[in-house]
Amino acid sequence: MELEKGPEQGPADAEGCLVVAIRIPVRIVVLVLVVPVRMVWDVLVAGGRLLRDAVLRPVGRGLAWLGRVLVVVPLVAFGRYVLVPVGKAVAWLAKVLVVVPLVWLYRWVLAPFGRGVVWVVERAGAGLAWVGRGIYGGLAWLGRYLVVLPGGWLYRWVLTPVGHAVAWLGRGVGWCGRMVVTGVGTVLYWTLRVLVVLPAVGVWRWVLVPVGRVLAVVGREVGVALGHAWRVAGYVSRAVGRALAVLARWTLVEPARWVYRTVLTPVGHLLRDGVWRPAAAVSRAAGRAAREALASARLAVRQTLRRALFGGPPPVPDAVPDAVPDDRREPSGAGTRTLGSRTTALTKD
Repeated sequence: MELEKGPEQGPADAEGCLVVAIRIPVRIVVLVLVVPVRMVWDVLVAGGRLLRDAVLRPVGRGLAWLGRVLVVVPLVAFGRYVLVPVGKAVAWLAKVLVVVPLVWLYRWVLAPFGRGVVWVVERAGAGLAWVGRGIYGGLAWLGRYLVVLPGGWLYRWVLTPVGHAVAWLGRGVGWCGRMVVTGVGTVLYWTLRVLVVLPAVGVWRWVLVPVGRVLAVVGREVGVALGHAWRVAGYVSRAVGRALAVLARWTLVEPARWVYRTVLTPVGHLLRDGVWRPAAAVSRAAGRAAREALASARLAVRQTLRRALFGGPPPVPDAVPDAVPDDRREPSGAGTRTLGSRTTALTKD
């Protein structure tokens, strides 16, 4: 029993030695090859996500909005306000011009004509059936005595003996053929077995199976190594990415933030309070003065043009004569109300 089990345990031990021999080199080589690929893959994934979130989605939303505005809404409006009314009009015209006349034609012309044709065909069919039964009876009698009875006699006394003889001869020929085919098949079987099958079995058992086991072990180890290397490369890629992020933060972001907070912000506040705001106030004042000067110049030009086109206002006299009454003057002291008077300057005629 041990001698029989020995050859079966040999491949397992050899496979274990082979695994131990190729596992570590394969994993080292695969790790060296996979780490750059994984880092490039992570960079591509990050770039793809950034491109998707920053470019493709906004562009897609814009294209969807444009498609809705330029295609969907016009098509819906066209279908609602053009195709639907036209379809209803065409359906109404078809009903009035086609369906209603066809229904009337079927109801009052075709249906009565069809009923008449059916009645005529039924009557003609009854007559033809009576004639057909007579003809069929005659033909059946003639066929029985002219065809069936001679045919039965010919089959019984001629064809049956000939058929038995042909069948016996066919069985003999078949037996001879089977014997020939069996002999040829036996020779071919042993020839193929000796020349093809046994060498193929030997090659399969002693060459292909061991090589296949070795290749299976190598493939399995390469697959396992690829899995481990991919995971390790992911850890390495994340560590490198975090290190680059920290390096970028402390070499670019933090110095830029410090410069912005400690230098640019005070300088910006100083420029805003000491330069931009006074300059803006001066510019606003200059603008206000310029607008007032422009308004005054425009008014002066307008008055000059009006005087040149329509003439100036009438001259005002230096003194008003005493004889000219002016009802708009203030009432005099004599016309004011006194203690003995009942009228005032407002009620006086």
